Amino acid sequence: MPYNIPVEATLDVIGGKWKVVILCHLDKGDKRTSELKRSMPDITQKMLTQQLRELEQDGMVKRTSYEQVPPKVVYSLTPYGWSFKPILDAMCAWGEQHIQQNELVEV
Repeated sequence: MPYNIPVEATLDVIGGKWKVVILCHLDKGDKRTSELKRSMPDITQKMLTQQLRELEQDGMVKRTSYEQVPPKVVYSLTPYGWSFKPILDAMCAWGEQHIQQNELVEV
């Protein structure tokens, strides 16, 4: 897909409400689908599955399926996903500043 500016490529991969949140949770370690769902109670199961599939297709997330009963699926960041870590850290730092700024404005 041709992009007019590089940030469009970034947003193509991480765009939407949930993808960055998923990446932040996986930054803390591998997670099962149920663990991700528990840590994001406002996301529907359908949306979580869709976002994980898209992140997997873009090479950001790896899905590992274990042949056992009951079936076990674990998601983790790929090396390509880990390359996004500095951006996640910057987004978290900015978010903390934004929260503090809003608290000052509301007082």
